[in-house]
Amino acid sequence: MDDRYDPHAIEAKWQQEWAAQHLDRTDTDPRKPKFYALSMFPYPSGNLHMGHVRNYTITDVIARSRRMQGYRVLHPMGWDAFGLPAENAAIERGIHPHVWTQQNIQQMRQELQRLGLSYDWEREVTTCHPDYYRWTQWLFLEFFDAGLAYQKEAAVNWDPVDQTVLANEQVDSEGRSWRSGALVERKLLKQWFLKITAYAEQLLNDLDQLEGWPERVKLMQANWIGKSVGAYLEFPIVGSDETIAVFTTRPDTVYGVTYVVLAPEHPLTPKVTSARRRKTVEAFIASVQQESELERTAGDRPKRGVATGGKAINPFTGQEIPIWIADYVLYEYGTGAVMGVPAHDERDFEFATANKLPIKQVIAPPSGRTKQRLKAAYTEPGVLIESDRFTGMDSIAAKTAITEYAAAQGWGREQVQYRLRDWLISRQRYWGVPIPIIHCPQCGAVPVPREELPVLLPEDVEFSGRGPSPLAKLTAWREVPCPRCGSPAQRETDTMDTFIDSSWYYFRYADARNAAAPFDPAAIQEWLPVDQYVGGIEHAILHLLYSRFFTKFLRDRQLVSVSEPFQRLLTQGMVQGRTYKNPQTGKYVMPNQIADLSAPTDPETGDPLDIVYEKMSKSKYNGVAPSDVIEQYGADTARMFILFKAPPEKDLEWDDADVEGQFRFLNRVWRLVHTFKTQGGQLGQPLPSTLSKTEKELRRATHTAIKEVTDDLTGDYQLNTAVAELMKLSNALSNADCYTSGVYSEGVRTLLTLLAPFAPHISEDLWQQLGGNSSIHRQPWPTLDETALVADELTIVIQIMGKTRGTIQVPAGASQAELEAAAKHSDIGQRYLSGQVIKKVIVVPGKLVNFVLDA
Repeated sequence: MDDRYDPHAIEAKWQQEWAAQHLDRTDTDPRKPKFYALSMFPYPSGNLHMGHVRNYTITDVIARSRRMQGYRVLHPMGWDAFGLPAENAAIERGIHPHVWTQQNIQQMRQELQRLGLSYDWEREVTTCHPDYYRWTQWLFLEFFDAGLAYQKEAAVNWDPVDQTVLANEQVDSEGRSWRSGALVERKLLKQWFLKITAYAEQLLNDLDQLEGWPERVKLMQANWIGKSVGAYLEFPIVGSDETIAVFTTRPDTVYGVTYVVLAPEHPLTPKVTSARRRKTVEAFIASVQQESELERTAGDRPKRGVATGGKAINPFTGQEIPIWIADYVLYEYGTGAVMGVPAHDERDFEFATANKLPIKQVIAPPSGRTKQRLKAAYTEPGVLIESDRFTGMDSIAAKTAITEYAAAQGWGREQVQYRLRDWLISRQRYWGVPIPIIHCPQCGAVPVPREELPVLLPEDVEFSGRGPSPLAKLTAWREVPCPRCGSPAQRETDTMDTFIDSSWYYFRYADARNAAAPFDPAAIQEWLPVDQYVGGIEHAILHLLYSRFFTKFLRDRQLVSVSEPFQRLLTQGMVQGRTYKNPQTGKYVMPNQIADLSAPTDPETGDPLDIVYEKMSKSKYNGVAPSDVIEQYGADTARMFILFKAPPEKDLEWDDADVEGQFRFLNRVWRLVHTFKTQGGQLGQPLPSTLSKTEKELRRATHTAIKEVTDDLTGDYQLNTAVAELMKLSNALSNADCYTSGVYSEGVRTLLTLLAPFAPHISEDLWQQLGGNSSIHRQPWPTLDETALVADELTIVIQIMGKTRGTIQVPAGASQAELEAAAKHSDIGQRYLSGQVIKKVIVVPGKLVNFVLDA
């Protein structure tokens, strides 16, 4: 046995051996309980970053430990392979997105394998392969058949130079296009949607079922869904048969409405605009189109608006009120119109004050019950004033009463509204799933027959970065006969949002090679829900919400048997690197440009630099490549550091010294096992019938490690403290010298089996060198012997006047009187109590004896 630890040699050896043995293939033994361990699958960007390493290592430890604990484990990996970056690469590098993506997948797969991650690669899925996106299209048609996939006009980001629609991520912080640099406009275009709002109430209520999810994630989803209970009210337009519909949670304030506001994009805007105001209104709409949604709704900027010249009628008062348009009202939210109640809404107060609009108070404080001169909006509950028949009523009760009155008069009704909007899935780009719809002049939108799926992405396309999607330019691909009537028709040239792909991939893993269906319901019954899902907090809303929506819809279509996809969720913290930043300029400085890292200064300006820890990124010059760490220390060291440095849910600060510390620990384990073997130790030696004091202490350390590591791996996954327990057991073994004892053999076996999920390569190699049976990763998890935790002796602290003076060993079952006597007659007691008058003795059983002396 070599006493030198060579991580690269043993890692290469065992990765090949495990692959040859198909060691990580999913166990399908129905006698075992199932466990589905899943990491959020990556976009194949070409290189792993430390965030990937952390996510996948956490899940791998969970998967490996569950296998050893007797579960049949599904632990798959795949690729979220469609998306904008590949299309960018096609434009910038002159390489097809498919080629670029496949190259990246191959490279990242090799990096994942180097980490020793126990994936069942036979279940690998790639979302850009036809054998996957065929079923993505099939599922889209399920939504279409159910009436939940539909087209409507929607406001989109429009690049006026390139004449194309941009996703939100293609618009920079200044509202400019990533392609042309032009200021992005808002434009109404016909787009495809999935009706997620049909499931809003279920998505909200079923959050209570997710007991294994972080509370902050559930709160974020609840806020995103944004349920509001209020009133739907209609304000007639003067000189028209049409009405302006609004939704309000404050119907108690309706007698204080002094104006209504439409979104500039609202279809009623041109209808209510007077001839005299038309140019002004059109100019304002043009200026609003230059603003992003984020800018329009920002709370810290002035609210801009103009009068249309039109008027509406407040049906409760009969009074005419002006109709305005304003940038802060979005057509996509609610009804696209709001009623202005400046006396009782802060935003309305600000807008009315700026535009000299009337402010009418209709709620007074409970104590006052009189009209006041308002310097700010009064938004608290109170008593209604100047509200006709409702005057004097409590404002809370008035909400219901006024809503019921509006319903009786035909002006409105009670309504539940959600902040959640239907999911816009159209993307005007090439590298995505083609939407399987054919547009026929006679038949309308016609689904592609399912037997003709997949609608393949054509490969011979031009990537200019200008104009519409490449698909829209392919006449031969676009022009097809209608499947229903045979008339000349056109394919849909939009592709789907890539969130569609990631909304069902966890189902496909359960039946990844099914060529007849997206999955067999029996496979879903067997494996779903995912028992442990691990991923970044950045996906707390959209990905997780869309996945929950898909699951509930597929359940209603009787395709799956579960209502929630993920039973437990762990959102791991970010990996942060040491960063050097100039506080004067806000610029980041590369470490290799700094002369003295202990007192860093900007090499250009001489300004002192701040040293902060921020999320690793190329732009901040603080990234650490996983391949560099593996090259220097090996994969097991990288895994151990990433697990030990911080609890999984907390941010992790990268520190080279701590990486070195984990490498030294693994070297100590290597030498420890080497010494055990050379001193005649063997696995499987029986425990002696009588244990020496050293053996008792070592066995207690062994079973303490079993208890603590097991708890850490089955509770809240405190993997950092689990690693600390492994270090304690290693130290206990190093301090004992009973190498040929069965107790020492038990300790070594326990150390290696507990270490195996964390550092799989070194554990396997040492196990095999000791003659272990089969793979260590197929060994049973160590069994806890509770009796081994019971100590024969305890360490008791002796205090004099509350100050610790030393410790003594006492029998574990000693009474309070025996503890007092032992402490008094010990060397420490004799030294400090001689000649003193003891006033009082405080005994805390099992912990301390404190002597209070007479002053």
